[in-house]
Amino acid sequence: MGSEIRLDESALKELEGSFRGQLVRPGNPSYDAHRRIWNGSIDRFPALIARCAGVADVIAAVTFARRSSLRVAVRGGGHSFPGQSVCDGGIVIDLGPMKEIRVDPQARTARAQAGVLLGELDRETQAFGLAVPAGIVTHTGLAGLTLGGGIGWLMRKYGLTIDQLLSVDLVTADGEFVKASEAENPDLFWGVRGAGGNFGIVTEFEFRLNPVGPIVLAGPIFWYMEESPEVLRFYRDWITDVPDELTTIVVHRRAPALPIIPRGLIGKPVVAVICCYAGPVEDGERVMRPMKEFGHPVLDLCEPKPFLELQAMFDPSFPSGWWYYFRSCDLAELTDEVIDIIADRALRMTSPLTAFPIFHLGGAISGVAEDATAFNGRTAGHTLNVNATTETSEGFDEEREWSRGLWSALEPYHTSVYVNFLMEEGEERVRQAYGAEKYDRLKALKRRYDPDNVFRLNQNIPPN
Repeated sequence: MGSEIRLDESALKELEGSFRGQLVRPGNPSYDAHRRIWNGSIDRFPALIARCAGVADVIAAVTFARRSSLRVAVRGGGHSFPGQSVCDGGIVIDLGPMKEIRVDPQARTARAQAGVLLGELDRETQAFGLAVPAGIVTHTGLAGLTLGGGIGWLMRKYGLTIDQLLSVDLVTADGEFVKASEAENPDLFWGVRGAGGNFGIVTEFEFRLNPVGPIVLAGPIFWYMEESPEVLRFYRDWITDVPDELTTIVVHRRAPALPIIPRGLIGKPVVAVICCYAGPVEDGERVMRPMKEFGHPVLDLCEPKPFLELQAMFDPSFPSGWWYYFRSCDLAELTDEVIDIIADRALRMTSPLTAFPIFHLGGAISGVAEDATAFNGRTAGHTLNVNATTETSEGFDEEREWSRGLWSALEPYHTSVYVNFLMEEGEERVRQAYGAEKYDRLKALKRRYDPDNVFRLNQNIPPN
Protein backbone atom coordinates (compact mmCIF):
# COMPACT_ATOMS: atom_id res chain seq x y z
CA MET A 1 0.00 0.00 0.00
CA GLY A 2 1.02 3.63 -0.52
CA SER A 3 1.28 4.17 3.23
CA GLU A 4 4.11 1.61 3.36
CA ILE A 5 6.29 3.49 0.86
CA ARG A 6 8.92 5.81 2.30
CA LEU A 7 9.33 8.94 0.24
CA ASP A 8 12.48 11.04 0.07
CA GLU A 9 11.36 13.67 2.56
CA SER A 10 13.93 16.27 1.53
CA ALA A 11 12.93 15.94 -2.12
CA LEU A 12 9.25 16.03 -1.13
CA LYS A 13 9.77 19.20 0.90
CA GLU A 14 11.45 20.79 -2.11
CA LEU A 15 8.50 19.77 -4.28
CA GLU A 16 6.00 21.18 -1.78
CA GLY A 17 7.79 24.51 -1.86
CA SER A 18 7.19 25.02 -5.58
CA PHE A 19 4.02 23.03 -6.24
CA ARG A 20 0.90 25.12 -6.99
CA GLY A 21 -1.54 22.23 -7.11
CA GLN A 22 -2.35 19.65 -4.43
CA LEU A 23 -0.08 16.89 -3.10
CA VAL A 24 -2.14 14.03 -1.66
CA ARG A 25 -0.58 11.28 0.49
CA PRO A 26 -2.08 8.25 2.24
CA GLY A 27 -4.01 9.45 5.27
CA ASN A 28 -5.16 12.62 3.54
CA PRO A 29 -8.99 12.89 3.70
CA SER A 30 -9.19 13.08 -0.10
CA TYR A 31 -6.70 10.26 -0.77
CA ASP A 32 -9.26 7.54 -1.48
CA ALA A 33 -11.31 9.81 -3.73
CA HIS A 34 -8.26 10.75 -5.81
CA ARG A 35 -6.76 7.27 -6.10
CA ARG A 36 -10.02 5.79 -7.41
CA ILE A 37 -10.41 5.53 -11.16
CA TRP A 38 -13.28 4.75 -13.50
CA ASN A 39 -12.80 0.96 -13.56
CA GLY A 40 -13.91 -0.24 -10.14
CA SER A 41 -12.06 -3.55 -10.51
CA ILE A 42 -8.77 -1.63 -10.11
CA ASP A 43 -7.79 -0.88 -6.50
CA ARG A 44 -4.29 0.55 -6.13
CA PHE A 45 -2.48 2.65 -3.55
CA PRO A 46 0.04 5.24 -4.76
CA ALA A 47 2.54 6.78 -2.36
CA LEU A 48 1.77 10.26 -3.70
CA ILE A 49 -0.81 11.87 -5.94
CA ALA A 50 0.40 15.12 -7.52
CA ARG A 51 -2.67 17.02 -8.72
CA CYS A 52 -1.08 19.47 -11.14
CA ALA A 53 -2.35 23.01 -11.63
CA GLY A 54 -0.17 23.71 -14.67
CA VAL A 55 2.87 22.78 -16.71
CA ALA A 56 5.32 23.88 -14.02
CA ASP A 57 3.72 21.40 -11.63
CA VAL A 58 4.06 18.62 -14.19
CA ILE A 59 7.76 19.38 -14.66
CA ALA A 60 8.27 19.48 -10.88
CA ALA A 61 6.43 16.17 -10.41
CA VAL A 62 8.46 14.42 -13.12
CA THR A 63 11.70 15.76 -11.62
CA PHE A 64 10.68 14.57 -8.16
CA ALA A 65 9.74 11.12 -9.47
CA ARG A 66 13.13 10.72 -11.19
CA ARG A 67 15.02 11.87 -8.11
CA SER A 68 13.03 9.51 -5.87
CA SER A 69 13.11 6.55 -8.31
CA LEU A 70 9.31 6.25 -8.16
CA ARG A 71 7.07 4.46 -10.61
CA VAL A 72 5.11 7.05 -12.58
CA ALA A 73 1.45 6.79 -13.54
CA VAL A 74 -0.08 9.61 -15.56
CA ARG A 75 -3.76 10.36 -15.14
CA GLY A 76 -5.92 12.45 -17.44
CA GLY A 77 -9.53 11.34 -17.12
CA GLY A 78 -8.73 8.11 -15.27
CA HIS A 79 -10.51 6.06 -17.96
CA SER A 80 -7.67 3.65 -18.79
CA PHE A 81 -9.33 0.25 -19.19
CA PRO A 82 -6.52 -1.72 -17.44
CA GLY A 83 -6.02 1.00 -14.81
CA GLN A 84 -2.69 2.32 -16.00
CA SER A 85 -3.54 5.79 -14.66
CA VAL A 86 -2.87 4.67 -11.08
CA CYS A 87 -0.14 2.56 -9.48
CA ASP A 88 0.84 0.89 -6.21
CA GLY A 89 3.60 2.62 -4.30
CA GLY A 90 4.54 5.18 -6.94
CA ILE A 91 3.45 8.66 -7.93
CA VAL A 92 0.31 9.52 -9.86
CA ILE A 93 0.83 12.69 -11.88
CA ASP A 94 -2.80 13.79 -12.04
CA LEU A 95 -3.62 16.25 -14.81
CA GLY A 96 -7.32 16.39 -13.87
CA PRO A 97 -7.26 19.99 -12.57
CA MET A 98 -5.82 21.24 -15.89
CA LYS A 99 -9.07 21.99 -17.72
CA GLU A 100 -8.52 25.17 -19.73
CA ILE A 101 -10.22 25.19 -23.16
CA ARG A 102 -9.83 27.98 -25.72
CA VAL A 103 -11.97 27.92 -28.87
CA ASP A 104 -11.26 30.14 -31.88
CA PRO A 105 -14.43 29.88 -33.99
CA GLN A 106 -12.99 32.00 -36.80
CA ALA A 107 -9.86 29.89 -37.22
CA ARG A 108 -11.86 26.74 -36.32
CA THR A 109 -9.29 25.58 -33.78
CA ALA A 110 -9.37 24.66 -30.12
CA ARG A 111 -6.69 24.30 -27.48
CA ALA A 112 -7.46 22.00 -24.57
CA GLN A 113 -5.40 21.02 -21.54
CA ALA A 114 -4.85 17.39 -20.64
CA GLY A 115 -7.40 17.23 -17.81
CA VAL A 116 -10.31 18.02 -20.09
CA LEU A 117 -13.08 15.43 -20.49
CA LEU A 118 -14.85 14.87 -23.81
CA GLY A 119 -18.11 16.36 -22.64
CA GLU A 120 -16.34 19.50 -21.48
CA LEU A 121 -14.72 20.00 -24.86
CA ASP A 122 -17.97 19.28 -26.72
CA ARG A 123 -19.84 21.86 -24.66
CA GLU A 124 -17.40 24.61 -25.61
CA THR A 125 -17.10 23.73 -29.29
CA GLN A 126 -20.81 23.06 -29.88
CA ALA A 127 -21.55 26.62 -28.80
CA PHE A 128 -20.22 27.49 -32.27
CA GLY A 129 -21.62 24.46 -34.13
CA LEU A 130 -18.16 22.86 -34.18
CA ALA A 131 -16.65 19.64 -32.84
CA VAL A 132 -13.56 17.46 -32.62
CA PRO A 133 -14.24 13.82 -33.57
CA ALA A 134 -13.74 12.22 -30.16
CA GLY A 135 -15.28 9.29 -28.34
CA ILE A 136 -18.73 8.12 -27.29
CA VAL A 137 -18.75 8.68 -23.50
CA THR A 138 -18.56 12.21 -22.13
CA HIS A 139 -16.53 11.43 -18.99
CA THR A 140 -13.68 9.89 -21.02
CA GLY A 141 -10.43 11.82 -20.72
CA LEU A 142 -9.47 13.69 -23.88
CA ALA A 143 -5.75 12.99 -23.40
CA GLY A 144 -5.78 9.21 -23.28
CA LEU A 145 -8.39 8.90 -26.01
CA THR A 146 -6.45 11.19 -28.36
CA LEU A 147 -3.03 9.66 -27.78
CA GLY A 148 -4.31 6.21 -28.70
CA GLY A 149 -6.05 7.39 -31.88
CA GLY A 150 -9.59 8.34 -30.96
CA ILE A 151 -12.64 6.64 -32.48
CA GLY A 152 -16.15 8.01 -32.12
CA TRP A 153 -19.35 9.22 -33.76
CA LEU A 154 -17.70 11.52 -36.31
CA MET A 155 -14.83 9.29 -37.43
CA ARG A 156 -16.12 8.26 -40.85
CA LYS A 157 -16.76 11.91 -41.77
CA TYR A 158 -13.73 13.59 -40.14
CA GLY A 159 -11.38 10.75 -39.23
CA LEU A 160 -9.84 9.85 -35.89
CA THR A 161 -9.24 12.39 -33.15
CA ILE A 162 -5.53 12.41 -34.07
CA ASP A 163 -6.44 13.31 -37.66
CA GLN A 164 -7.61 16.70 -36.40
CA LEU A 165 -4.64 17.19 -34.07
CA LEU A 166 -2.46 20.17 -35.02
CA SER A 167 0.10 20.23 -32.20
CA VAL A 168 0.87 19.15 -28.64
CA ASP A 169 2.82 20.54 -25.71
CA LEU A 170 4.77 17.80 -23.93
CA VAL A 171 6.99 17.33 -20.89
CA THR A 172 9.71 14.71 -21.44
CA ALA A 173 11.16 12.25 -18.92
CA ASP A 174 13.99 14.75 -18.33
CA GLY A 175 11.49 17.46 -17.40
CA GLU A 176 12.03 19.30 -20.66
CA PHE A 177 9.11 21.19 -22.24
CA VAL A 178 8.80 20.62 -25.99
CA LYS A 179 6.27 21.22 -28.72
CA ALA A 180 5.44 18.83 -31.52
CA SER A 181 3.63 19.41 -34.81
CA GLU A 182 4.15 18.68 -38.48
CA ALA A 183 6.68 21.55 -38.54
CA GLU A 184 8.33 21.13 -35.13
CA ASN A 185 9.68 17.78 -33.88
CA PRO A 186 7.69 15.98 -36.59
CA ASP A 187 8.94 12.51 -35.59
CA LEU A 188 7.60 13.02 -32.07
CA PHE A 189 4.33 14.32 -33.50
CA TRP A 190 4.09 11.18 -35.63
CA GLY A 191 4.60 9.03 -32.53
CA VAL A 192 2.17 10.70 -30.15
CA ARG A 193 -0.59 10.20 -32.73
CA GLY A 194 -1.33 6.64 -31.70
CA ALA A 195 1.42 5.57 -29.30
CA GLY A 196 -0.10 6.97 -26.13
CA GLY A 197 2.04 8.54 -23.45
CA ASN A 198 5.21 6.59 -24.20
CA PHE A 199 7.31 9.67 -24.95
CA GLY A 200 6.27 12.14 -22.28
CA ILE A 201 3.30 13.84 -20.65
CA VAL A 202 1.20 15.83 -23.09
CA THR A 203 -0.10 18.88 -21.23
CA GLU A 204 -2.05 20.59 -24.02
CA PHE A 205 -3.58 19.71 -27.39
CA GLU A 206 -4.41 21.91 -30.36
CA PHE A 207 -7.18 20.64 -32.65
CA ARG A 208 -8.77 21.59 -35.94
CA LEU A 209 -12.55 21.95 -35.52
CA ASN A 210 -15.25 20.72 -37.87
CA PRO A 211 -18.85 21.83 -38.48
CA VAL A 212 -21.28 19.48 -36.71
CA GLY A 213 -24.92 19.90 -35.71
CA PRO A 214 -25.95 21.26 -33.35
CA ILE A 215 -28.82 18.93 -34.42
CA VAL A 216 -27.96 15.54 -35.92
CA LEU A 217 -29.96 12.48 -36.87
CA ALA A 218 -28.88 9.94 -34.29
CA GLY A 219 -29.90 7.16 -31.97
CA PRO A 220 -30.60 3.42 -31.77
CA ILE A 221 -32.98 1.08 -33.57
CA PHE A 222 -33.67 -2.11 -31.58
CA TRP A 223 -34.56 -5.66 -32.59
CA TYR A 224 -34.87 -8.70 -30.36
CA MET A 225 -31.52 -10.46 -30.18
CA GLU A 226 -32.92 -13.61 -31.76
CA GLU A 227 -33.01 -11.65 -35.02
CA SER A 228 -29.32 -10.78 -34.77
CA PRO A 229 -28.10 -13.02 -37.66
CA GLU A 230 -30.59 -11.49 -40.09
CA VAL A 231 -30.06 -7.95 -38.82
CA LEU A 232 -26.27 -8.26 -39.09
CA ARG A 233 -26.39 -9.69 -42.60
CA PHE A 234 -28.67 -6.92 -43.79
CA TYR A 235 -26.53 -4.34 -41.97
CA ARG A 236 -23.33 -5.71 -43.54
CA ASP A 237 -24.75 -5.31 -47.05
CA TRP A 238 -26.35 -1.93 -46.34
CA ILE A 239 -23.19 -0.24 -45.02
CA THR A 240 -21.29 -1.00 -48.23
CA ASP A 241 -23.12 1.89 -49.88
CA VAL A 242 -23.67 4.47 -47.12
CA PRO A 243 -21.99 7.91 -47.25
CA ASP A 244 -19.10 8.88 -45.00
CA GLU A 245 -21.40 11.23 -43.07
CA LEU A 246 -22.88 8.13 -41.42
CA THR A 247 -21.13 6.35 -38.55
CA THR A 248 -22.83 3.35 -37.00
CA ILE A 249 -22.23 1.09 -34.02
CA VAL A 250 -23.97 -2.26 -33.54
CA VAL A 251 -24.53 -3.23 -29.89
CA HIS A 252 -25.70 -6.51 -28.37
CA ARG A 253 -26.94 -6.31 -24.77
CA ARG A 254 -29.99 -6.49 -22.55
CA ALA A 255 -32.14 -3.37 -22.96
CA PRO A 256 -31.05 -0.94 -20.22
CA ALA A 257 -33.37 0.45 -17.56
CA LEU A 258 -33.57 3.99 -18.90
CA PRO A 259 -36.60 6.30 -18.92
CA ILE A 260 -36.64 6.30 -22.71
CA ILE A 261 -36.91 2.47 -22.88
CA PRO A 262 -40.47 1.04 -22.53
CA ARG A 263 -40.91 -0.92 -19.32
CA GLY A 264 -41.78 -4.13 -21.17
CA LEU A 265 -38.51 -4.08 -23.12
CA ILE A 266 -36.15 -3.47 -20.19
CA GLY A 267 -33.90 -6.46 -19.55
CA LYS A 268 -34.77 -8.21 -22.81
CA PRO A 269 -31.83 -9.30 -25.03
CA VAL A 270 -31.65 -6.92 -27.98
CA VAL A 271 -29.43 -5.95 -30.87
CA ALA A 272 -29.28 -2.27 -31.76
CA VAL A 273 -27.93 -0.36 -34.73
CA ILE A 274 -27.01 3.09 -33.45
CA CYS A 275 -26.23 5.91 -35.86
CA CYS A 276 -24.93 9.43 -36.12
CA TYR A 277 -25.39 11.24 -39.43
CA ALA A 278 -22.97 14.19 -39.59
CA GLY A 279 -24.84 16.03 -42.33
CA PRO A 280 -28.30 17.42 -43.09
CA VAL A 281 -30.99 15.63 -41.11
CA GLU A 282 -33.18 15.08 -44.18
CA ASP A 283 -30.29 13.33 -45.95
CA GLY A 284 -29.73 11.16 -42.92
CA GLU A 285 -33.38 10.16 -42.81
CA ARG A 286 -33.19 9.00 -46.41
CA VAL A 287 -29.99 7.03 -45.81
CA MET A 288 -31.33 5.38 -42.64
CA ARG A 289 -34.71 4.40 -44.05
CA PRO A 290 -33.72 0.89 -45.26
CA MET A 291 -32.28 0.01 -41.86
CA LYS A 292 -35.28 1.42 -40.04
CA GLU A 293 -37.66 -0.66 -42.18
CA PHE A 294 -35.78 -3.94 -41.99
CA GLY A 295 -37.37 -6.87 -40.16
CA HIS A 296 -39.36 -6.16 -37.03
CA PRO A 297 -37.82 -3.34 -34.99
CA VAL A 298 -39.19 -3.23 -31.45
CA LEU A 299 -38.10 0.36 -30.80
CA ASP A 300 -36.81 3.17 -33.04
CA LEU A 301 -35.12 6.09 -31.27
CA CYS A 302 -33.16 7.23 -34.32
CA GLU A 303 -34.37 10.82 -34.67
CA PRO A 304 -33.12 14.42 -34.79
CA LYS A 305 -31.46 15.44 -31.53
CA PRO A 306 -28.68 17.71 -30.26
CA PHE A 307 -25.21 16.31 -30.87
CA LEU A 308 -24.48 16.87 -27.18
CA GLU A 309 -27.38 14.56 -26.30
CA LEU A 310 -26.00 11.84 -28.55
CA GLN A 311 -22.54 12.17 -27.01
CA ALA A 312 -24.00 11.55 -23.55
CA MET A 313 -26.22 8.62 -24.60
CA PHE A 314 -23.85 5.88 -23.42
CA ASP A 315 -22.92 7.60 -20.14
CA PRO A 316 -25.49 5.70 -18.00
CA SER A 317 -24.08 2.39 -19.28
CA PHE A 318 -20.49 3.17 -18.20
CA PRO A 319 -20.58 4.87 -14.79
CA SER A 320 -17.52 5.22 -12.62
CA GLY A 321 -17.01 2.43 -10.11
CA TRP A 322 -18.55 -0.53 -11.94
CA TRP A 323 -16.29 -3.49 -12.70
CA TYR A 324 -15.10 -3.65 -16.33
CA TYR A 325 -13.07 -6.07 -18.38
CA PHE A 326 -12.47 -5.74 -22.13
CA ARG A 327 -11.22 -7.84 -25.00
CA SER A 328 -10.99 -6.31 -28.44
CA CYS A 329 -9.99 -6.96 -32.03
CA ASP A 330 -10.23 -5.44 -35.48
CA LEU A 331 -12.07 -7.36 -38.18
CA ALA A 332 -11.76 -7.02 -41.94
CA GLU A 333 -15.47 -7.64 -42.49
CA LEU A 334 -18.58 -9.21 -41.04
CA THR A 335 -18.46 -12.54 -42.84
CA ASP A 336 -21.20 -15.12 -42.37
CA GLU A 337 -18.89 -17.06 -40.05
CA VAL A 338 -18.16 -13.96 -37.92
CA ILE A 339 -21.85 -13.08 -37.74
CA ASP A 340 -22.80 -16.59 -36.63
CA ILE A 341 -20.19 -16.52 -33.83
CA ILE A 342 -21.32 -13.09 -32.64
CA ALA A 343 -25.02 -13.97 -32.69
CA ASP A 344 -24.47 -17.26 -30.85
CA ARG A 345 -22.17 -15.87 -28.15
CA ALA A 346 -24.32 -12.77 -27.58
CA LEU A 347 -27.17 -14.96 -26.36
CA ARG A 348 -24.86 -16.37 -23.64
CA MET A 349 -24.40 -13.05 -21.82
CA THR A 350 -25.77 -13.16 -18.28
CA SER A 351 -25.05 -9.72 -16.79
CA PRO A 352 -27.68 -7.07 -17.60
CA LEU A 353 -24.80 -4.58 -17.86
CA THR A 354 -22.52 -6.40 -20.33
CA ALA A 355 -22.49 -5.21 -23.94
CA PHE A 356 -20.23 -5.27 -26.93
CA PRO A 357 -20.14 -2.55 -29.58
CA ILE A 358 -19.06 -3.23 -33.16
CA PHE A 359 -17.74 0.02 -34.67
CA HIS A 360 -18.04 0.56 -38.43
CA LEU A 361 -14.73 2.07 -39.63
CA GLY A 362 -13.67 3.21 -43.10
CA GLY A 363 -14.53 6.57 -44.61
CA ALA A 364 -12.15 9.34 -43.58
CA ILE A 365 -10.16 6.96 -41.37
CA SER A 366 -8.96 5.00 -44.37
CA GLY A 367 -8.42 8.22 -46.33
CA VAL A 368 -5.27 8.95 -44.31
CA ALA A 369 -2.09 7.15 -45.37
CA GLU A 370 -1.24 4.18 -43.16
CA ASP A 371 2.26 5.51 -42.47
CA ALA A 372 1.15 9.09 -41.70
CA THR A 373 0.70 8.40 -37.97
CA ALA A 374 1.66 5.74 -35.45
CA PHE A 375 -1.96 4.53 -35.34
CA ASN A 376 -2.36 1.21 -37.07
CA GLY A 377 -5.35 -0.47 -38.70
CA ARG A 378 -6.77 2.22 -40.96
CA THR A 379 -7.90 -0.37 -43.48
CA ALA A 380 -9.85 -2.45 -40.94
CA GLY A 381 -13.57 -2.76 -41.51
CA HIS A 382 -14.67 -2.92 -37.90
CA THR A 383 -13.44 -2.69 -34.33
CA LEU A 384 -15.17 -5.00 -31.85
CA ASN A 385 -14.92 -4.23 -28.14
CA VAL A 386 -16.25 -6.95 -25.84
CA ASN A 387 -17.22 -5.23 -22.58
CA ALA A 388 -17.77 -7.56 -19.63
CA THR A 389 -19.47 -5.46 -16.96
CA THR A 390 -20.86 -6.00 -13.47
CA GLU A 391 -21.84 -3.52 -10.80
CA THR A 392 -19.59 -5.14 -8.18
CA SER A 393 -17.28 -8.14 -7.97
CA GLU A 394 -20.30 -10.44 -7.93
CA GLY A 395 -20.49 -12.30 -11.24
CA PHE A 396 -17.42 -10.52 -12.61
CA ASP A 397 -15.30 -13.64 -13.12
CA GLU A 398 -18.10 -15.29 -15.08
CA GLU A 399 -18.56 -12.28 -17.35
CA ARG A 400 -14.81 -11.99 -17.88
CA GLU A 401 -14.66 -15.59 -19.03
CA TRP A 402 -17.58 -14.99 -21.40
CA SER A 403 -15.68 -12.01 -22.86
CA ARG A 404 -12.55 -14.09 -23.37
CA GLY A 405 -14.59 -16.86 -24.95
CA LEU A 406 -16.13 -14.59 -27.58
CA TRP A 407 -12.75 -13.03 -28.32
CA SER A 408 -11.13 -16.45 -28.71
CA ALA A 409 -13.91 -17.73 -30.96
CA LEU A 410 -13.25 -14.80 -33.29
CA GLU A 411 -9.45 -15.15 -33.17
CA PRO A 412 -9.13 -16.68 -36.67
CA TYR A 413 -10.66 -13.47 -38.06
CA HIS A 414 -8.63 -10.89 -36.08
CA THR A 415 -6.58 -8.41 -38.12
CA SER A 416 -5.11 -5.95 -35.61
CA VAL A 417 -6.33 -4.27 -32.42
CA TYR A 418 -7.08 -0.70 -31.32
CA VAL A 419 -4.51 0.16 -28.66
CA ASN A 420 -6.99 2.08 -26.47
CA PHE A 421 -9.03 -1.11 -26.07
CA LEU A 422 -6.14 -3.27 -24.83
CA MET A 423 -5.93 -4.56 -21.29
CA GLU A 424 -2.56 -5.65 -19.84
CA GLU A 425 -1.90 -8.23 -22.55
CA GLY A 426 1.87 -8.17 -22.98
CA GLU A 427 4.42 -6.79 -25.41
CA GLU A 428 3.43 -9.00 -28.33
CA ARG A 429 -0.12 -7.63 -28.33
CA VAL A 430 1.25 -4.08 -28.28
CA ARG A 431 3.44 -4.99 -31.23
CA GLN A 432 0.34 -6.31 -33.03
CA ALA A 433 -1.45 -3.05 -32.32
CA TYR A 434 1.18 -1.12 -34.31
CA GLY A 435 2.57 -3.67 -36.74
CA ALA A 436 6.24 -4.69 -36.86
CA GLU A 437 7.53 -1.77 -38.96
CA LYS A 438 5.85 0.95 -36.91
CA TYR A 439 6.77 -0.79 -33.68
CA ASP A 440 10.49 -0.66 -34.57
CA ARG A 441 10.20 3.02 -35.46
CA LEU A 442 8.41 3.69 -32.15
CA LYS A 443 11.15 1.89 -30.20
CA ALA A 444 13.74 4.16 -31.79
CA LEU A 445 11.65 7.18 -30.83
CA LYS A 446 11.33 5.84 -27.29
CA ARG A 447 15.11 5.52 -27.02
CA ARG A 448 15.43 9.16 -27.95
CA TYR A 449 12.79 10.65 -25.63
CA ASP A 450 12.53 8.15 -22.75
CA PRO A 451 15.55 5.80 -22.79
CA ASP A 452 15.00 4.78 -19.14
CA ASN A 453 11.33 3.92 -19.77
CA VAL A 454 10.10 6.28 -17.07
CA PHE A 455 6.72 6.37 -18.79
CA ARG A 456 6.04 2.64 -18.85
CA LEU A 457 2.62 2.46 -17.23
CA ASN A 458 0.82 2.48 -20.56
CA GLN A 459 0.66 0.17 -23.56
CA ASN A 460 4.38 0.22 -23.30
CA ILE A 461 6.96 0.33 -26.05
CA PRO A 462 10.22 -0.50 -24.26
CA PRO A 463 13.31 1.29 -25.59
CA ASN A 464 15.35 -1.93 -25.88
